[in-house]
Amino acid sequence: MSSSMIPAAEALTRLRDGNGRFVANVRSMDALASLSRRIDPAVQPSPFAIVLGCADSRAPAETIFDQGLGDLFVIRVAGNIVAPSQIGSVEFAAERYGTQLVVVMGHSHCGAIAATVEGMEPNERGPQSRNLLSITDRIAPVVAPLMHTELAHDRPALLRAATRANVSASANHLRHGSRLLEELSLKNGLLVVGCEYNLETGIVDFFDGAD
Repeated sequence: MSSSMIPAAEALTRLRDGNGRFVANVRSMDALASLSRRIDPAVQPSPFAIVLGCADSRAPAETIFDQGLGDLFVIRVAGNIVAPSQIGSVEFAAERYGTQLVVVMGHSHCGAIAATVEGMEPNERGPQSRNLLSITDRIAPVVAPLMHTELAHDRPALLRAATRANVSASANHLRHGSRLLEELSLKNGLLVVGCEYNLETGIVDFFDGAD
């Protein structure tokens, strides 16, 4: 089935069902079978969801959502940040394949979030690489307001709040930082949602834009 024929709501249900199987340690036979097949390059890809996730090795979207080869268009970058290249990648998949669901997925115990917080605290040594700073500098404006609340005295709670705030900021950036995505949202039903993957439980919580 072409991804253009799969509404965002149905695609979201597929992801939720797949995560339920992952949590229950059950694999879809279709997903398993796809791993033994070779991809025919002449056949147009038809991913039903676009996932912008963190590059953390513990958070592979295809596994977490129990999907097979070709089911997801996955973009991974530390801290699931949204920079021009990420926006362009989402635009490419949404326009080329007609995919209607875009998911921004953060995760618990994110190293990029921790590095950002550390770099903003007195007497802490943050990233020194200019390239790493290009990531944490995008997260810092989201974290800064939290540093002036009671969360500043509770590191685990601060990191959890920062992770979710960063997901929401990235999702909003995709919703409002691209004329193409805005047009696809208005005309074609494209939906951008945010979620957090819990490393301990395996559960993905869709908390932003997914009613």
